[in-house]
Amino acid sequence: MEELVRKAKRGDSSAFAELIRLCTQSMYRVAWAYLGNDEDAADAISETVLVCYEKIETLKKDAYFKTWMIRILINQCKDILKHRSRIQSKAEMQESAFEDSGYIDCEWKEVLSCLDEKYRIILLLYYTREMDTREIAELLDISRNTVITRLARGRKLLKRELEGGKIYG
Repeated sequence: MEELVRKAKRGDSSAFAELIRLCTQSMYRVAWAYLGNDEDAADAISETVLVCYEKIETLKKDAYFKTWMIRILINQCKDILKHRSRIQSKAEMQESAFEDSGYIDCEWKEVLSCLDEKYRIILLLYYTREMDTREIAELLDISRNTVITRLARGRKLLKRELEGGKIYG
């Protein structure tokens, strides 16, 4: 992968296309975990590809391409979520919340929103995408032990939040 990154940095568009092909499934999983639908996930991925293409020369360590790209994707997902919340007023949400089958998902995302991102993404992937710790580690390009630690810490923080405490961290 590092050789492809070096080629892409030199302007080789076919090398960049191959990098994206290799990472598409990982990007989709992360985007879907954040956004919950295919259309928004596709938008986030396409914006991420564009940003990565335009800014690949700013990547300092070629070995971290996937991590860098996933970070950009997560930021794109956050932008889409912000935009989504601006469009739908709170009054509309309250009216449709009990009629919508996604009410539980909204409540889950609201509870998770108070967690630090490093815990939230792992909890989302683990519980909503039903990925195991090995898959999450591979997807996020971190060690399995880091995933296990963040999962345990996230659960503890989530429990504290649900019991009415405050989340720190």
